[in-house]
Amino acid sequence: MTDQSTIRSDRSALTGFAINPLDRQSDRREHADFIAALRAAETTRHLVLASDIPVLKRVGDGHDPLFTEAELAALGSAAETAYLGSHDGVALFATVIEDEAPEPAQARDDLVKIDLRSVATQGLVTAEILGAFGQAKSLMYWHARHRYCPNCGTLTSVTCSGWRRECDNCASHHFPRVDPVVIMLVTRGDTCLLGRQARFPQGMYSCLPGFVEPGETLEDAVRREVKEEAGIAVGRVDYLACQPWPFPASLMVGCTAVALDADLTVDSGELEHARWFSRDEVAGMLRKAHPDGLTCPPKLAIANTLMAAWVFDEAAAP
Repeated sequence: MTDQSTIRSDRSALTGFAINPLDRQSDRREHADFIAALRAAETTRHLVLASDIPVLKRVGDGHDPLFTEAELAALGSAAETAYLGSHDGVALFATVIEDEAPEPAQARDDLVKIDLRSVATQGLVTAEILGAFGQAKSLMYWHARHRYCPNCGTLTSVTCSGWRRECDNCASHHFPRVDPVVIMLVTRGDTCLLGRQARFPQGMYSCLPGFVEPGETLEDAVRREVKEEAGIAVGRVDYLACQPWPFPASLMVGCTAVALDADLTVDSGELEHARWFSRDEVAGMLRKAHPDGLTCPPKLAIANTLMAAWVFDEAAAP
């Protein structure tokens, strides 16, 4: 499914899960005959998840993530299926196999179950397939946790080719959710603010993130989160790039922000540590050559994109 025309020039395309060339054909999701014809086509393929873990076929030294209808049927019953979209004449569906189905990685030597983060970091599939897998994982996560109507508690049914759940009792319609998260590189002159959480690998520092709250602009979310986590007041905020993040279903909105002061007051409940880093230090972290062995998130993460833009791209610096 690789197509060089999908390699976009926008900065968001540098992040993991962001390249997804599928034509989602959202205007045709409710056309049952159209979807049935796609399911019957020999070229149609499925991305398969066991719960929320991708299932891949072993092919020589590589992996094939695309299953035919017959291959899908051999895995067991489908718990949920949704139409993701089409590209280059290939219709792509996402299917979750039943929990009681045999563990594919144990039952068959030609299959492997591996978490999506590992699929991404190990480069087991193309960037385009990775983007579609992110789409599939987020969508199926929503289905697994929204089977009952939040309005009246009745079991809902799946419609619109997997993109809507409907309640027959109160007639409510429910749609997949995406949670906006701001992630920001706060700068002051030639220094930037990075922090680490206790769960991070030893020595890793990253940009500060935070969920956007109802009734809040992205800019105000940046200012609030930085003030809460690090005690720093922020002035100017600029958008730089974004990233679909399927852990579980977020949109990471990458911003740069200008600090109005430098005195840190770290919220120990949110951060284990935070400090100001020089541009040279961040460059060393990006090159895995920091003198103290400090590191930053990999290129997969938008935090890496924000840091690299500040270090290497003067046009992106605030």
